[in-house]
Amino acid sequence: MPAPTPPASRSGGRVAGPYLQPLIEAAAAQGVDERALEHAAGLPAGTLSPLPESLAAIDYVRLLETGAQLADDPHFGLHVGERVKLGTYNVYGLILLSCRDFGEAFQQTQRFEGLAHDLGRSVMSVADGVAEYRWDSLFPTATRHLAESVFTGIRVFGGWLAGKALPPVQVFFAHDAPQDLDEYHRIFGAEVHFNAPAHAARFDAALLGWPVPNADVSLYPVLQQHAERLMKEKLRAEKEGSVVAQVRAAIVKNLEQDRARLSLIAQELHITPRTLQRKLSDAGIGFQQLLDQTRHELALDYLKQKNLGIAEIAFLLGYQEQSSFNHAFKDWTGMNPGAYRDKIQA
Repeated sequence: MPAPTPPASRSGGRVAGPYLQPLIEAAAAQGVDERALEHAAGLPAGTLSPLPESLAAIDYVRLLETGAQLADDPHFGLHVGERVKLGTYNVYGLILLSCRDFGEAFQQTQRFEGLAHDLGRSVMSVADGVAEYRWDSLFPTATRHLAESVFTGIRVFGGWLAGKALPPVQVFFAHDAPQDLDEYHRIFGAEVHFNAPAHAARFDAALLGWPVPNADVSLYPVLQQHAERLMKEKLRAEKEGSVVAQVRAAIVKNLEQDRARLSLIAQELHITPRTLQRKLSDAGIGFQQLLDQTRHELALDYLKQKNLGIAEIAFLLGYQEQSSFNHAFKDWTGMNPGAYRDKIQA
């Protein structure tokens, strides 16, 4: 399936909160705290602490450049990427950990990268036994730290997936070569090239067959369905721009964490609960009604997926017990989920 049209190319896009953490940690390691970062980047005090749900992608790019300047670190992007962890990529990262092998992980990267950030998009191609991974930045005028943080983060996370160090690969950056290449060689190996036509990495295609040794493939269907819905709602909210679409997207994102509540959704949208209630009322719908509608729509969709059990669907919809989901579904449709599934699959 082709990757969705990058929303950042239209609106500037967003970066998920967890994706900010490596940048903040790399700056802190050089004695630069969140307040200094915010001030130097022209962001309101408190933007980074507590960690926001998301941040405008253009602000992230500015923070990356600001962090490099304040830390006086010519390799800041590399050091940000080295601090990538499991949680950095959010739901998308969990999907990668449930993939059977690296080939599947790269496929899912092309589909769900936008759940972590709208900074660029990944493309994978294979020819004559050589795989090429290309990353197309949506901020071509950004400093080299952006692409370097992305490629280093991929290498670090790839080591997590493999359970061992990855072999050196050919790495190509589109920007000019810095004076000191020692850090690049330490991270990527000897073959690091600059002034290339695109940011890319080339390696033996056999690497795509490497297994993910600790993959929990049983979680893959659940995580994939959740990520598919998150991407759909994200793109819908960006296209429509209405408060109803924004709240619906926030509800979907927070359901399985049992955080789809008025006060928490309002906090995520940076408005008060009262203001959110008023905006929804002006749109002709209440929060609880929208929550029920969203759960109902998701339930009907999930029940079409044969690889999802009823208990897994209840989890995705934010119900603590399957019985609660059964009761709600019967109120919506007049039958329990199992009977509905039997009916549509008959």
